[in-house]
Amino acid sequence: MAGPKGAKYYDIFLHYRVWLENRTSHGTLDDQLVLLLKAIRESGSLSSAADMMGISYRKAWGDIGKAEEFLGFKLVEKIRGGKDGGLSRLTLDGKELVDSFEELHSEFDQSIYRITRKFFHNLNK
Repeated sequence: MAGPKGAKYYDIFLHYRVWLENRTSHGTLDDQLVLLLKAIRESGSLSSAADMMGISYRKAWGDIGKAEEFLGFKLVEKIRGGKDGGLSRLTLDGKELVDSFEELHSEFDQSIYRITRKFFHNLNK
């Protein structure tokens, strides 16, 4: 909410996105991929994570492959299973990336909230 009820900017909101970009290959890593990695961390399965995200297994695996190529290191390791099936888990680099991205987002959220509040306060004078 960008002002008190009745203010002309009452129903206007600010949204933002954060992504990492590579200078040479033009690859990107964004919130959606981090959400996929978090889902893998929580479920232990790429297939389950893809279902949770509402995307196909093939797309999920392709997105991870592109991100790994872009970054130059592995994010996910797949462990083949027997009768109980396999599992997927984040590598140490994958865990560190997710944790750092979450911390970055948290700090951005706090800063943007403060800045946006001031912005809309000035508009609603």
